[in-house]
Amino acid sequence: MIEAHYRQVRARSLALAAPLSDEDCAAQSMADASPVKWHLAHTTWFFETFVLERHEAGFRPFHPAFRMLFNSYYNGVGERHPRAARGLLTRPSMAEVRAYRADVDQRMLTLLNVQGDSDAALVQLASLGLQHEQQHQELMLTDVLHLLSANPLLPAYDSAAPQAAARPGAMEWCSFDGGLVEIGHEGDGFCFDNELPRHRQYLAPYQLATRLVSNGDFLAFMDDGGYRNPALWLAEGWDVVCRERLSHPLYWRYDDNDGWRKFSLRGEQSLDLAQPACHLSLYEAAACAAWMGARLPTEGEWEAGAASPGLDDLSGPCWQWTSSSYAPYPGYASAPGALGEYNGKFMLNQYVLRGASLATPEGHARRSYRNFFPAATRWQFTGVRLAR
Repeated sequence: MIEAHYRQVRARSLALAAPLSDEDCAAQSMADASPVKWHLAHTTWFFETFVLERHEAGFRPFHPAFRMLFNSYYNGVGERHPRAARGLLTRPSMAEVRAYRADVDQRMLTLLNVQGDSDAALVQLASLGLQHEQQHQELMLTDVLHLLSANPLLPAYDSAAPQAAARPGAMEWCSFDGGLVEIGHEGDGFCFDNELPRHRQYLAPYQLATRLVSNGDFLAFMDDGGYRNPALWLAEGWDVVCRERLSHPLYWRYDDNDGWRKFSLRGEQSLDLAQPACHLSLYEAAACAAWMGARLPTEGEWEAGAASPGLDDLSGPCWQWTSSSYAPYPGYASAPGALGEYNGKFMLNQYVLRGASLATPEGHARRSYRNFFPAATRWQFTGVRLAR
């Protein structure tokens, strides 16, 4: 079973890169994004470094320098190439990265075929590597979207790429009694360590909007002077609005003839007012929520409410900002060694997002999944579900 899952996940990464040229795959549009070539190599590095090095008899690295070049943030592993300079890595070529993937895949499949599902520690480690790669599959799409948006030609990634479904209609609300609820992962399936331990929280009675804030909702916020009214904004968010002269969401552009347009994985299109508003920072999300007489939910409210059948778009098309700081759950313990750096050390100055996005691989997210980003993040598929 783990062998089949390995083949499927690894093949999908290459499929995501297929619409791109080698030049597309090598470029880096900003420090927060990474080239597709780097994503393909780093996810391979993960299996080589954390699985093969531990479990393969007579282990030898594919290339000794790759240990440093494709290490992301694991200080326990050793030196790292600077994140902001990943786009300068014209060598190794895409052909060499593909050869690296093929070599590690062959060795991993041999290892999994020999030890199979009988080695629980190996299966657990390989499963983590596959979940890690699925996270990077989402990042491949968000990063290439940002890259292509910087091109004056506004090229499409793929004319058949996934896009958000329209949700027309008035905003409605689901009511919840609150009380003592349990949140966090339960069951025997995979979860990241930041979803544990399952624990109790007290919630006051609350409501969640049945749909996400739409482009039409957000445009009304803009037309009413939302980006010019400091009373709606968190102070830090207002500083960003003033410093960066923000007046609309990322990837929106006003055309004198066609009105508002939005750049997407399918290229630039007319703005669909019924689609969920996306690529919003937490600051923009909170300001729009305040203008609409509501607020952002806590992650406890979101998870407890997500069991309701009345809520749309719980698993996409946008990750949904919460007002909860990304912090450890009571009793949280990170894993020993370098793998303990996966989540725990980032539990500062970031906010939790819940749900999934149109870029999230199928089956990857779950109700207890805790995504997280700094409040100013806009290039991810991030939107708003209101609470009150």
